[in-house]
Amino acid sequence: MIKSMTGFGRHQATVNGLEIQVEIRSVNHRYFEFSARVPHAYGYLDGKLKAFLQEKIARGKVDIGVWITATDTDGCEVTVNRSLAKAYYRALTEVREVLAEEDPTLRGELSVLSVAKMPDVMTLHAAQLDEELVWNSVREVAEIAVDRFLTMRETEGARLREDVLSRADTILEYVSFVEERAPQTVKERMEKIENRMRELLDGVAVDESRLLTEAGLLADRLAVDEETVRLRSHIAQLKQMVCSDEAIGRKLDFLVQEINRETNTIASKSQDVDLAKTAVNMKSEIEKIREQIQNIE
Repeated sequence: MIKSMTGFGRHQATVNGLEIQVEIRSVNHRYFEFSARVPHAYGYLDGKLKAFLQEKIARGKVDIGVWITATDTDGCEVTVNRSLAKAYYRALTEVREVLAEEDPTLRGELSVLSVAKMPDVMTLHAAQLDEELVWNSVREVAEIAVDRFLTMRETEGARLREDVLSRADTILEYVSFVEERAPQTVKERMEKIENRMRELLDGVAVDESRLLTEAGLLADRLAVDEETVRLRSHIAQLKQMVCSDEAIGRKLDFLVQEINRETNTIASKSQDVDLAKTAVNMKSEIEKIREQIQNIE
């Protein structure tokens, strides 16, 4: 089953004394592009997460966020940045004095809590944890988040597949019309030429052999048999590919270019209003397919 490159998955659980939340999302991208947000103390998870996801995702701009909180506080230590705390106290005191100049009621005592809440005044240092234990715990949570993420991708991929198949069938209907109408346009065009020649010659006998030669040349110029045969072949490949389990987004992009090329050739050969309109309608469906496959992995 094809997959969309757009997806989202999240899971949160407590594993081995760690409260872990993993969130993964992705959007369209030509290749696999990875970025991670992990706590500074667990930076070693970055490479492990990338390898883990590359086994499951072929294309897309993938962003994963990991949040880890130790539920077991044994061995944890809180340190105070003394110089920073004093600097914050002096700054807050100055702010209090400035405001009191405008409104004396704002003058009051500064609490310890006010200073302690300021950024980086206090730092929690968790007990050193075994890296392999942490990774196994994170992977356990990530597995579920990724499963949800892939399920969303597959669901969206199924919708994309149905839309592409429907538009492919519409194009085939247009191809059938072209195959039926094109020979008629050659015949009608030739009849117009013959009638015009007879008018110009005004009773003089028409050279039938020359007329047949011109008819043959005209038929060659206007014939679209090769293009319609190739179109049917390309559409058959397209249908087969969108029902594949492989990552086929880039292959589809190339195939749609070929479908568009054949349609352009038919349009350039069309000297009939109905065929020209049909070619325009085909190109419209092709463009909609092109937009859809930009989101296929």
